[in-house]
Amino acid sequence: MLQVHMLTSLHEDRLNIVVGALKDNSARRVLDLGCGSGPLLLALAANPFFEQIVGLDISREALAACTRNLAQAGLDAGERVRILNDTFAEPNPDFAGFDAAVLLETIEHIPPDRLSKVERAVFRSFRPGLVLITTPNQDCNELLGVPAHRLRHPGHEFEWSREKFEAWATGVASRNGYGVSFAGIGLSHPVLGSPSQMALFTEGEA
Repeated sequence: MLQVHMLTSLHEDRLNIVVGALKDNSARRVLDLGCGSGPLLLALAANPFFEQIVGLDISREALAACTRNLAQAGLDAGERVRILNDTFAEPNPDFAGFDAAVLLETIEHIPPDRLSKVERAVFRSFRPGLVLITTPNQDCNELLGVPAHRLRHPGHEFEWSREKFEAWATGVASRNGYGVSFAGIGLSHPVLGSPSQMALFTEGEA
């Protein structure tokens, strides 16, 4: 029961921190990359601060669930909120010019050999002013009851330690002309850190 509560609180913490970071950086037009069933999309749509929200996902099933969830919340997709069956692994000028892009617990679902394609599409083609990426911190898996030989979710391709994530994100920032900072999400262990981790990329602050 404690573990379920911890994961529920972590999900809420993650959404609150991401929404707060977007507002702190005046990001009113947001791409939700890998929006899934729409947890972040709903949080953004419910907040009048955000003027345009576009969610992308390659799963039609996930987008159908997202549409239902929006409708149940009285937030039907329209001009302000759009959901698209599309990829964020290919350059597309339609997705350029947004204030921010968010990959919320998304990169760990991407095969490692495709991460470079996502990097080129997001950081070079879409090139928003702000990019937020959250992903599990592998260092904390044992605290969450995850055996060493398993991942937290069967759909994950990998899970990175803080050291690995920070090394990858620092390289992405350097190659593409962004600055990057890091934060933990959830209760922090003095040695292992927080169960989720976030990289905040800011264009032109390399």
